[in-house]
Amino acid sequence: MPNVRIIAAGKAAPAMAAAAARCLGSRIRAGLVIGAAPAPCPHGFEQIVGGHPLPTAASEEAGRCALALAGSLAADERLLVLLSGGASALMAVPARGVTLDDKRATTERLLRAGADIHALNTVRKHLSAIKGGWLAAHTRGACRALAISDVVGDDLSVIASGPTVGDASRFQDALDVLERFGGAAAYPPAVVGRLRNGARSTAGAAPETPKPDDPRLARTTTTVIGSRLDAMTGAAGEAASLGYHLLRVDDAVIGDARTAAVSHLRAVLERAAGVGRPACIISSGETTVHVTGGGKGGRNQEFALAAAEGLARLGAAVVMASVGTDGIDGPTDAAGAVADSTTLERARAAGLSPDRHLSDNNAYAFFDALGDLIHTGPTGTNVGDLQIILLA
Repeated sequence: MPNVRIIAAGKAAPAMAAAAARCLGSRIRAGLVIGAAPAPCPHGFEQIVGGHPLPTAASEEAGRCALALAGSLAADERLLVLLSGGASALMAVPARGVTLDDKRATTERLLRAGADIHALNTVRKHLSAIKGGWLAAHTRGACRALAISDVVGDDLSVIASGPTVGDASRFQDALDVLERFGGAAAYPPAVVGRLRNGARSTAGAAPETPKPDDPRLARTTTTVIGSRLDAMTGAAGEAASLGYHLLRVDDAVIGDARTAAVSHLRAVLERAAGVGRPACIISSGETTVHVTGGGKGGRNQEFALAAAEGLARLGAAVVMASVGTDGIDGPTDAAGAVADSTTLERARAAGLSPDRHLSDNNAYAFFDALGDLIHTGPTGTNVGDLQIILLA
């Protein structure tokens, strides 16, 4: 069996590296763990803590170390890449002509404009020397990548921005994303210049990301080993053990959080009409938030707040929770929030305006005042968001 070098990047990196070390033992020649927080790692592994959701100087250091490790692979060795949620920000190497600050400003602008992960990563891959297949392209030996997906649809080229996967998108696609989310003038000139230079395909233009048929990726395979559906299965098992009748909605919950919450609540309650009581409705996905206010919150808290009015109109005992499986919802210390059929009544009694808090993207303050934030602490992994609705 060939010797192995390991790169683990993402929120679950320490746990994934530990599992690999138990399985591979003395075959491991070198290891690198790139995580979101310090954590115990296998003996002999280097550990770097990067930044999330925006990359930091440590993220760039981590990315360069990953490229160096991949480049050190002998032809008869294997590179094992273990990916999980957050790896895109935690492991970053700016492409030529672009700085880390350029990338960070671009990422922040896209996030605030409500770009989903597919749009965000289309841009990030074309500003990177490690994403979009570049990591695997640096290896001389075989590369095996295992990914825990935080991406709706489990698109391997999008998970962690696809460092081991050929990229079908092009520079023009990245430019189109900028136009959809604020226009080129809203982004750093170096970013726009690189994308335009690459899109022109003239002599000296920036090289395109490795494509799916690139021969440098011929010895690379990437597989999803965990996703939001696994989280739903775990939640369903727990609900069944507590005596709930189950309705599992596998269709992903996506789109703008405040819009998706209203339509999702209406649709699933119609489907639950024939389900026995007590009932538990389980769904998952990943919504977005277009930040226009000055408040604090995350997509799960905004989802719960937008659903509060619909819950109040039901005239029955019902409670809904929306949570991030990583335990971190947006730039807050909460995983999400709980709303129920009494939320609006309790808010009015406390002098809180749901509409004003929603328009200010200030769901955290709203639910904090009611005591309805969900605090789990970081879970060490991420497979998207879970929504749970309980009907008496």
